[in-house]
Amino acid sequence: MQKRVVTDSMIGMKLPDIDQWSERVTVVLGQNPGMFSGPGTNTYLVGTGARPILVDTGQGIASYMPLLRQAMDDLGAEGLQEIVLTHAHPDHIGGLADVQTAHGPLRVSKKPWPELDGGVELNAIDDEDVVVTDGATLQAIWTPGHAKDHLCYYIPEDNALITGDVVLGAGTTVIPPDGDLGDYIQSLHRLLDYDADALYPAHGPCIRNPREKIESYLSHRALREEQILDAVRAGVATISDIVKRIYTDVPEYLHGAAAMSVDAHLRKLHKDGEVQRDGERWSVA
Repeated sequence: MQKRVVTDSMIGMKLPDIDQWSERVTVVLGQNPGMFSGPGTNTYLVGTGARPILVDTGQGIASYMPLLRQAMDDLGAEGLQEIVLTHAHPDHIGGLADVQTAHGPLRVSKKPWPELDGGVELNAIDDEDVVVTDGATLQAIWTPGHAKDHLCYYIPEDNALITGDVVLGAGTTVIPPDGDLGDYIQSLHRLLDYDADALYPAHGPCIRNPREKIESYLSHRALREEQILDAVRAGVATISDIVKRIYTDVPEYLHGAAAMSVDAHLRKLHKDGEVQRDGERWSVA
């Protein structure tokens, strides 16, 4: 019986601290490796001019700032034009204060989420808005599901997408308790429409087979939904028991993350009218 579609993982993965993925995109690693962040958060210097855009700021790890400065020096950058954020999760927005302390009160562009934005003064952007710098264009794409404020960015000059946490370089994306799996699946379909040549994810390496990658994500979610429904139909009623039934190929220390995935699927199935809930127990509707 097939257990999973996506079989790769970021566990133990190492990436360069600084890497150039195209003529106009340089990645600087956020120095925050972990179970959910893999090698760390990718932040991006985008543009070919003296003041590129910085996309995401990492988590606020002190050792990141010298690397950002080194990457800017390597590019001959005099400073930053502005900061553009994919979403307000801490490993993407946490370094904002450090970057502004080092580089001045830069404009910060993102889709607002007041509860998580931390009172940051924003240049509010939303779906289809455009941020332009020398040599590059960032076209915002609202892609909720992992986070309700999540924006991906299409770079037409590269025919590439900065995917944030919607598509990762390896493994699959966690849908947290405040996320929505149905929205997330719709976001994946929307990214497919761009027929990009490359994906620049927030965690893990550059993806050079975008359509295959996104379609594998969709197939993976469809398989998980089928597995979870089969478990509920068989009378497996709690999330922890569903995890034990399905995730037999996953180390126990990752069962917490697996439980979040099962919870996200059950919430979607509940919204679709497939299952019902009584306290911590689930059954077929």
